[in-house]
Amino acid sequence: MRLASSFRDPHGFVFERDGIIYRQVNEAHEAHFAAFLSSGLYERLVQEGLLVRHEEVTLDLAAEPGAIHVLRPERIQFVSYPYEWGFLQLRDAATLTLRVQELALDHGMSLRDASAFNVAFRGSRPVFIDTTSFEILPEGRPWVAYRQFCEHFLAPLALMAYRDVRMGQLTRVWLDGIPLDLAAGLLPSRASVRPGLAMHLRMHARTQRTRASDRSSRDRTFSPQAFRGLIESLLKAVEGLTEPAGYSVWRDYYGEADHYTDAAAREKERVVASWLEELQPTCVWDLGANTGRFARLASSSADTVAFDLDPFCVDEAYRRARADGDERLLPLVMDLANPSPGVGWMNEERSGVWARGSADLVLALALIHHLAIGRNVPLPAFAETLSRSGRHAIVEWVPKDDPKVTVLLRDRADVFGGYSREGFEAAMAPHFHVGGVEPLPGSDRLLYRLRRR
Repeated sequence: MRLASSFRDPHGFVFERDGIIYRQVNEAHEAHFAAFLSSGLYERLVQEGLLVRHEEVTLDLAAEPGAIHVLRPERIQFVSYPYEWGFLQLRDAATLTLRVQELALDHGMSLRDASAFNVAFRGSRPVFIDTTSFEILPEGRPWVAYRQFCEHFLAPLALMAYRDVRMGQLTRVWLDGIPLDLAAGLLPSRASVRPGLAMHLRMHARTQRTRASDRSSRDRTFSPQAFRGLIESLLKAVEGLTEPAGYSVWRDYYGEADHYTDAAAREKERVVASWLEELQPTCVWDLGANTGRFARLASSSADTVAFDLDPFCVDEAYRRARADGDERLLPLVMDLANPSPGVGWMNEERSGVWARGSADLVLALALIHHLAIGRNVPLPAFAETLSRSGRHAIVEWVPKDDPKVTVLLRDRADVFGGYSREGFEAAMAPHFHVGGVEPLPGSDRLLYRLRRR
């Protein structure tokens, strides 16, 4: 069955058969794909870890008529989208795309599209996934994907760096890239001091308004030197964007925690590590992962997705994963009370988070009070979401008299009469068996080990 996200390109598409992902290459792409293989570009990209490896399978596995190749690419454990990435991830995805384009030019080829959706993350490593994006380099033609690169990468990165890191969420609204006139209008005047942003965003936006009627601009030739100069200029513009500034409530959560004794923190790590060892999960989701302290316990042996609301925490988790060479940890920006929905064509082009799979084990540590009290999510609804997320769960129960709950209730009426240990256990009972309960010393918090019914 053709994937709902793969319908735009007549050159090929991705489909699933018996739980296996394949890519069909159509006749329209025959010459380009032959050049892609014969030029050595495929081997070079795979060798550098920039492109997913594939194996060719028989044509009888094709999903539709017109196939000239059927490929079985390496599977990405969890497909994430640009609006779920932190600033550092989006910047790394942008530099990856430009590096791929540079190598393509070395082999007489070019990218005909530069969508951010052509990049996925294998843990903390970005990788290009669209094998049919490559075409024989058209002589004298400007880069056809220039505008798309600016809209998908440079515009959101500049807005995140110069305005607010949360503006990365605009890519969830504009799936085809943030319009350049919008980005140019939102950027502060100080961004124009940067030559790269002035040229590739502000001037580019103005050019778009006049180019449709300017035939002479379409007839100009574009030399190989100009092509390489454009890519170099874009790379400088991307790499010159520094991390967003801003205040994060949660980034120093563990260092500033006054609700745990040192003994409680050590016991929490010991219990979680012990249960991870017993369960031996291959895939873990950490809901409300902060900077990934406990997610890293899991990623030592399991593919781990670390969701958190705070983009600064996600950037910190990603930075640490890259520094430590942890290629099994994927930090993502996610508001669990407003998670990524199905969007795009028929609301199916980009899947909602729970449509993309589930985990063997879910961690929900120091989370329940933020959802149940901070966001008014009923305990039964929390339990149902947890059961949809994984077969096993480790949940930290935070009682109402906990200092962190007291802060949440400080400026609002306590309308949460059902928020109690008894209410929590009653909400979990229809979905889970309790496999163990461990107290945290010096605290009334409890760790629950749960197994889905």
